[in-house]
Amino acid sequence: MTPSSATTGPDTQTVSTRANPAPSRLTAELDGDFVVFMIGMRINKPWKVSAWLPVFLAMPKMLAELEKAPELGLLGGRFAGTTLIQFWRSSEHLNAYAQSRQHVHLPAWRAFNQSARTSGGTVGIWHETYRVAAGEYETVYVDMPAFGLGQAGKLVAASGRRATAAGRMGGEIKGA
Repeated sequence: MTPSSATTGPDTQTVSTRANPAPSRLTAELDGDFVVFMIGMRINKPWKVSAWLPVFLAMPKMLAELEKAPELGLLGGRFAGTTLIQFWRSSEHLNAYAQSRQHVHLPAWRAFNQSARTSGGTVGIWHETYRVAAGEYETVYVDMPAFGLGQAGKLVAASGRRATAAGRMGGEIKGA
């Protein structure tokens, strides 16, 4: 097969194998309301490893637990440096997980608070939570793999009413 050829057949769709395929513009859709949760940490005293390392190591355990149990409500997420951006089905799901005595989060949170009282500000953490109403968001991905909300929901072509930011937000489309 040459770099510019394509394969077709009765049971296949056209698959481009060119080195530079045509640009793709996609947008994300997610049924219903959802929650965006962002959490991050800042290491204020890097030399006090024993105070901040447990905080750093707690998150992978929580993520593994959540990945194994989709009924807990986590739709997806991604790290951006020391910030984790997550998409949850609802704030009720998020809060239920955070407060559950049967899951990894609550013991890790209690351990962090205990350590924070004695470590003199070695590590800081923050979080923000946003409720997003169905259809009250806008995304576009150009030549990108599934990312962000596109990973948590589904990717669709950014065409027709989805061709512009205003259209994706449910606003009027110019020229329509």
